[in-house]
Amino acid sequence: MIETIDDLPEGTLGFQFRGKITADDYNLVLTPALDRALEEHDRIKALVCLVDDFQGFSLGAAWEDTKEGLRHWDGFERLAVVTDVAWMRHGLPAIAVALPYPVRVFGNAEPEEARRWLSEALGLIQVSRDADVVTVRLIGSLDAGAYAHAEEEIAAAFAGLDGVRLLLELSAFDGWAGLAALSRHLGLIRDHHRAIRRVALVGNKVWQKLAEKATSRFITAETRFFASTDAALAEVWIRQ
Repeated sequence: MIETIDDLPEGTLGFQFRGKITADDYNLVLTPALDRALEEHDRIKALVCLVDDFQGFSLGAAWEDTKEGLRHWDGFERLAVVTDVAWMRHGLPAIAVALPYPVRVFGNAEPEEARRWLSEALGLIQVSRDADVVTVRLIGSLDAGAYAHAEEEIAAAFAGLDGVRLLLELSAFDGWAGLAALSRHLGLIRDHHRAIRRVALVGNKVWQKLAEKATSRFITAETRFFASTDAALAEVWIRQ
């Protein structure tokens, strides 16, 4: 059976899976709860706990699980799964790389860690403007929610400027937590690339240096990468 977990923050759903999960468990409990939540929120966080007496899925339940995953493909912001089931602990991380949202697996002794991970910010985007120089700092591991919060700030920073000098600070950036976050990042480039005159990328990882070439494929602005130790040189170059 599937039972709901009620003591969770707004926008977060929780479910406990017990015994053998059937199609009726999805149809009567999980699916209606998801539908109600997504009527109120663009995306939700979910906590799924497979407790000690979990015995797997019936064929019908497996099909319902697949349908729900496809139907709500972009409806999740983050998913935490609590389980000691070996095949799920090993299989979920492999599947997660193809999902548009971050997924993390916790052991049955770690439910509080799972709740904490769902509630904490994975990363943030800081935006500032000085004359025609807009500085954007990407910090930590960014999920789609971080972009949702920053999009208005970035639009306001670009407003009224014809030829933005963009300083993109990546030194504390650990990458994107899910394909949805990467999609939001590319969407920002698409929306604002015509307004950008020059881009300075500052970072300390090899893949960040490769971003210099990748960025030049999306925008026509002059782009240059600087190591974090040369951040002062980036400040001078972007203002030239």
